[in-house]
Amino acid sequence: MSEPDPFDEIVDAATTRDPDLAVIEAGSRTLRTQAGSPQGDEVPTRPTDPEVDKALRTVEQDLLGRWPETKLDPSLVRMEALLDLLGDPQRAYPSIHITGTNGKTSTARMIEALLGAFELRTGRYTSPHVQSITERISLNGAPIEAERFIETYEDIKPYVGMTDEQQGHRLSFFEVLTGMAYAAFADAPVDVAVVEVGMGGSWDATNVIEAPVAVVTPISLDHTDRLGNTPGEIAVEKSGIIKQGATVVLAQQPVDAAQVMLKKAVEADATVARAGMEFGVVSREVAVGGQLLTLRGLAGEANEYTEIFLPLYGAHQAQNAAVALAAVEAFFGVGAQQSGLLDIDTVRKAFASVTSPGRMEVVRSSPTVVLDAAHNPAGAQVTAAAVTEAFSFSRLIGVVGASGDKDVRGLLEAFEPILAEVVVTQNSTHRAMSADDLAAIAVEVFGDERVVVEPRLDDALEAAITLAEEEDEYAGAGVLVTGSVITVGEARLLLGRR
Repeated sequence: MSEPDPFDEIVDAATTRDPDLAVIEAGSRTLRTQAGSPQGDEVPTRPTDPEVDKALRTVEQDLLGRWPETKLDPSLVRMEALLDLLGDPQRAYPSIHITGTNGKTSTARMIEALLGAFELRTGRYTSPHVQSITERISLNGAPIEAERFIETYEDIKPYVGMTDEQQGHRLSFFEVLTGMAYAAFADAPVDVAVVEVGMGGSWDATNVIEAPVAVVTPISLDHTDRLGNTPGEIAVEKSGIIKQGATVVLAQQPVDAAQVMLKKAVEADATVARAGMEFGVVSREVAVGGQLLTLRGLAGEANEYTEIFLPLYGAHQAQNAAVALAAVEAFFGVGAQQSGLLDIDTVRKAFASVTSPGRMEVVRSSPTVVLDAAHNPAGAQVTAAAVTEAFSFSRLIGVVGASGDKDVRGLLEAFEPILAEVVVTQNSTHRAMSADDLAAIAVEVFGDERVVVEPRLDDALEAAITLAEEEDEYAGAGVLVTGSVITVGEARLLLGRR
């Protein structure tokens, strides 16, 4: 009789846990010993109080019983009805609204850090979450506490029920969460909200705010079945966040997308600030743990922010930093009502404090394991460039788990030049592409000899780490885990970043 599998025993013992999460957390107990002690981490863990944990799980199940984020009805009618019943909490504070294809969450976190450094009380709403649903709503730079998350849900629940009864179908998962965020911000209260769209712009549930600053991060092809087949078509939907008289902060865009945005800005009598024109990155150099930047803001070429340390890797994060700085300047009226720089020491302090979990995040050494949530070809391309620039890996092993509705071939093709081998796997959600289906595409891109298939993510991580360690000549080898925010979040938990 064979010995029982310790991993399976741990899973079986976790009878009170969500089955998928039980598997992930059980795997983390075996992998965490290899990863060493985790560093400080602002991503929330499960509540330690069993009653609070039980209550949070009940709220999560209630939310997950609604339409998922991937099922959409392009309308703001339900959101407007809910917020009307709640007394329009979104009008209690000004907002900075962020759309785009890639870089939204990192940019939002930078904006939040800058506003907080200038002693403003902030609320931030981003999606999806890396590990915990409570990450999506932040107050003053920290994820909302589980108890407050539960209270907020219970506070608006009667009004959600009333809205459900009045409308053609119930509010979706994302619509209820958005209502919770706006209510939590008003209750806090916050001085300013930083709000990331879920998808698109015009009909996104967040687009019930009249934000004086609209931010558009780089637009590329993603969600083409819902938003359009070209950057220009996608930009039509995303331009919907531009409100009358607002300031629009534009990252560098494809020509057709830029044209759409500029046309919308003219129609809305909005002021436009363009990366590379009115603001931008003057210089950047790789530094230990990140990069050192010189940024030009909205006050003109003679005014530069020098010696800005950003503890994030990649040229794309430098561009995100420039966009974030311009957005905060626009919020404070720099370049319009006032000239000169924001206080340089405060700006430096803010950027030095920025984190972005799951975005070029190093979670282990010997071998180095990097997590990045790239999930489309454009994101994969900037990640590949950032890895090449920031690390001197002698050999890089990929762990890829992707969603079935993404351009998986394009993603793999972007990573092929930098990966010696790829371990294909799948995360625990129903949206995940099966490891076998992913492997079939990976073999066409990488060749059979460079593809390893491990359906279970913990096995995939162990296989990749083993491949990175297997020969002395590869002492500088590393592992890149990518393909999906969900895959990265689950890997993060497995590797002990709790």
